Amino acid sequence: MAALKLDPIDLRILDAIQRDGRITKLALAEKVGLSPTPCWMRLRKLEKAGIVSGYHAAIAMRVIAPVATVLMEVTLANHRQADFDRFERVVRDVPEIVACWSVGGGVDYVLKVMARDIDAYQRLVDGLLEREIGIDRYFTYIVTKTVKDETVLPVTDLLPEQP
Repeated sequence: MAALKLDPIDLRILDAIQRDGRITKLALAEKVGLSPTPCWMRLRKLEKAGIVSGYHAAIAMRVIAPVATVLMEVTLANHRQADFDRFERVVRDVPEIVACWSVGGGVDYVLKVMARDIDAYQRLVDGLLEREIGIDRYFTYIVTKTVKDETVLPVTDLLPEQP
């Protein structure tokens, strides 16, 4: 599928809705300088193209309860496609693993895990190891302070410059 050509108005729409997913049609139209109907049609086009993949609420989990955020590097024992598939299938089914990236370099994966505490994290790891999903080595990094956890993407900065 060819990439959708985005113009400055599309980019303003994307920026506005990622900052406020509950923005009204009218407020969005005013913010981007369009009348409501064409603005809404553009937003629908962005959704249909898969550029806008959903609307979510940001939860301040630490306000609800103390949690441990842990980053985990994982290296698999074998590197066949079936090994990667098995590991990824299990990871997708573990709710405490809130993010998982396959990476290049000295490790195979970096995971972000949220657990009630460090003991709960270790029980989770022990359970993964007992399932024999191919983990050879893992390293744990406990997050002691969140310096930045941005959810707003720098859309215009990431696109190629226009001539």
